[in-house]
Amino acid sequence: MERKKIYNPESTENVNDRKIFGGNPTGIFELNNIKYQWAYNLWEMMLNNTWFPKEVDMTRDVNDYKNLTSAEKTAYDKALSQLIFMDSLQTNNIIDNINPYVTSPEVNLILVRQSFEEALHSQSYAVMVDSISTNSEEIYELWRRDMMLKTKNDAIAKIYLELAKNPTETNFVKACFANQILEGIYFYSGFTYIYTLARSGKMLGSAQMIRFIQRDEVTHLVLFQNLINTLRKERADLFTPELKAAVIEMFKEAVQLETDWGQYITQGQILGLTDDIVEQYIKFLADERLSAVGFDKLYNVSNPIKWVDDFAKFNDQKTNFFEGTVTNYSKGSLTFDDDF
Repeated sequence: MERKKIYNPESTENVNDRKIFGGNPTGIFELNNIKYQWAYNLWEMMLNNTWFPKEVDMTRDVNDYKNLTSAEKTAYDKALSQLIFMDSLQTNNIIDNINPYVTSPEVNLILVRQSFEEALHSQSYAVMVDSISTNSEEIYELWRRDMMLKTKNDAIAKIYLELAKNPTETNFVKACFANQILEGIYFYSGFTYIYTLARSGKMLGSAQMIRFIQRDEVTHLVLFQNLINTLRKERADLFTPELKAAVIEMFKEAVQLETDWGQYITQGQILGLTDDIVEQYIKFLADERLSAVGFDKLYNVSNPIKWVDDFAKFNDQKTNFFEGTVTNYSKGSLTFDDDF
């Protein structure tokens, strides 16, 4: 694969000739002519969702954190450290590793916006850490020193690094699936743990911050699911039996890693989050993500903690956070599916 030209006045590409990758864009964002309407709809959605971390009141969390049990506090710190790593990784990955090969301006638009939002999430975690913790440096260093966390992080980064080292079309598609997995599976043990604390009346500011973050992550999930589905139509030749088998293995590995991580941070003893519930929940999420991109479910399990779905919602929207579909937000009704 070749990186797109950022200045290409010789191009005569018209809107119908645009491709996710392998196109010949001029470098001009001519947004009055759109091929991928789902991408422009998503751009408007992301703009409507703009928020800022310092708007969230963390005052009560300061005392709540002091009164957490030792197990609850350790789990909070580790969940926060994992979230910090993933948003840091995504900020650079989207801009440096994915966007350079995308040749559709409307998709470039939302990838740039996603990278901004990932950076915003990093600020959110900084606000959370600075507000409630006396061991900020320890939380920020856990990604190096906690071997369970490092093992998970190494696995997450592996597919991204393969694309960076060897930018082939197949590796690009794999990276799209890796992004879908990150946005739709790897965040969820941490999110759910913080919601579980809030459900018992603890760390309500943290839970509100996570709601804002998760609302963004849902749009990121929709982005990559539509990107994958678009590529399935444009470049069906890339979706070989070998690729599909590799994707299934990626999902299986993700389920094992996220299950192990969720069980590790909760130790089966925190507010009803048993090991079995954590495992079934992650398997449920994996099935939802697979179905969204045309794959068969692997596990066929139900959602064991349905309350999380409603807990994650804002009152002014109707969003299924687990399917990653958005049916209504504050400014009208939008669809992201096109013909999928």
